[in-house]
Amino acid sequence: MTTYGTIPTSSSPGPSSNMEYLSRAKERVIEGLGDRRPWKLMFNIRSFNFPGNLSEAISRGRSNVAYFRMNYAIIVLLILFLSLLWHPISLIVFVAMMAAWLVLYFLRDEPLVIFRRTIDDRVILMVLGVLTVVFLLLTDATPNILWSLLVGAAVVLVHASFRRTDDLDDEESAGLMSSS
Repeated sequence: MTTYGTIPTSSSPGPSSNMEYLSRAKERVIEGLGDRRPWKLMFNIRSFNFPGNLSEAISRGRSNVAYFRMNYAIIVLLILFLSLLWHPISLIVFVAMMAAWLVLYFLRDEPLVIFRRTIDDRVILMVLGVLTVVFLLLTDATPNILWSLLVGAAVVLVHASFRRTDDLDDEESAGLMSSS
């Protein structure tokens, strides 16, 4: 009997199946976080200059946010994580929410379908962002959370408005640039 083209599975629910699951999860994390948008492209020094006017800054911002959406989410979450290092309860809540982020946003290969409706990535991003902030605000680390979100938003806005969009080759960002 040939097994060419089939995915090998373990029939025993022992330690080997747990190790297989962990190794697959590790591979998906590396693939999901490393291949979404190239960090080299995002931080290419030659792609930065001052926008000519406010309209150009807004247009660049829209295009860059659409193109680097996942990278910006990672940056804001990293800033939020760093601000919570001295609040253990908040850090536990944050780690739990990061697990939700990994499963629902970063590591999905297929669109999320709920009640036979496909949920857009932007909706998932917004819902997870709001839930993360609400749950963290319930842990009494409000000043740290608010400051870190303000810093994260400022970093994203500055990058998005100062980075040129002429070297982005994505239909999504091209559509946004032509509609503005």
